[in-house]
Amino acid sequence: MKVLTLDDFDLKGKTVFLRVDMNCPIDPDTMEISGTKRIEEAIETLKSLEEAKVVVASHQGRVGNKDYTGMDNHAKVLEKLMGKKIKYVEDVIGIAAQNEIKNLKNGEILLLDNLRLCAEENYEFTQQEAANTIMVSRLSKLFDLCVLDSFPSAHRSHPSIVGFPYVLPACAGRIVEREVRNLDEIMTVAKAPHVIVLGGSKVPDRLEAIKLLIQNGRADHVLLTGLIGNVFMRAQGRIRYPLGIKREDEVVSKAHALIGEYPDVFSTPVDIAIDKDGDRVEMDVRELEVGDKIYDLGPKTVEHYSKLIAGAGTVFISGPAGFFEKENFSFGTKGLLTSVANSMATTIVSGGHLTSALKKYGLAEQIDHISTAGGALVLYLTGERLPMIKALEEAATKYRSNS
Repeated sequence: MKVLTLDDFDLKGKTVFLRVDMNCPIDPDTMEISGTKRIEEAIETLKSLEEAKVVVASHQGRVGNKDYTGMDNHAKVLEKLMGKKIKYVEDVIGIAAQNEIKNLKNGEILLLDNLRLCAEENYEFTQQEAANTIMVSRLSKLFDLCVLDSFPSAHRSHPSIVGFPYVLPACAGRIVEREVRNLDEIMTVAKAPHVIVLGGSKVPDRLEAIKLLIQNGRADHVLLTGLIGNVFMRAQGRIRYPLGIKREDEVVSKAHALIGEYPDVFSTPVDIAIDKDGDRVEMDVRELEVGDKIYDLGPKTVEHYSKLIAGAGTVFISGPAGFFEKENFSFGTKGLLTSVANSMATTIVSGGHLTSALKKYGLAEQIDHISTAGGALVLYLTGERLPMIKALEEAATKYRSNS
């Protein structure tokens, strides 16, 4: 591999900055963590660092969103999973955090508070700019090694991801190491036709990725579900009322342009399910009225998409088809995942929600590669060089030339 791994370092007694991605789904009513998959993924690397002094850092949610919280509950979950005391500090770069880091002993683990409490972590920088941020300037002198194990955030140029490896020896954690190795192997055997199934809610990121996937020969058919499916149906004029989402005119305009540029690539739902007083009501898309909230795909759409999946050489699916957490709106997500699992294609499933769904439906063993990463994995498949991977490769080159 071009990047260094934990096996390249003597870790005993070292103070390690470990960037993970513990960005978990949060119940908006109770503010409790409703899915712990990403915290569970951190355990493997933490166990490889049991002789070091480890400072764990992650973000949670986006500023202004309901899932933007502190990390105190994450510390409790991590403590339970690790079966040992986890120190926690309600601070990121201040004196309290610095003192806790300095006082760590071998084998101890400290979890910092939400990285996005620091304004700098909410912006993208060049690597050198990131290295000059207050976060990196203050904290880097306290560490011997930077370990990056947050593949779901690998497409972000935030200080915690690209700044620390600019000034410290840096390597991949176990998750990133495995993701890169597995994906490189999969992409060497991937064959056409490439069928991409996209759902989820991060529409602007998805629009950019779709264009790159098509241009780089990674998307012969794009099957749309979820909020991005609604955006494309609005662009087609099949949903005739505003969706009420951020930057709606802009994203609908971009979707319209993509349809015009690649008219034979996209498939959008023909029937859907809405919520009427808690009940599932199925209808043709043309029957939608102002105020109807689409919660799932209908059976005709699932059947049509499943036929295209069955004829694929490679299938990539990211983002649920609807509110699968509600049993009466799980039909689309379950149906599409079952079709992917039963296909003869090379199969890749992406994102925390679908990872949970695979486990729920007992389909995980039938998938070639499963990743909790969403947007990062989509961009990786386009052939884009992800900021985290680039930072790790450059850190490895620097380390090897100095050794």
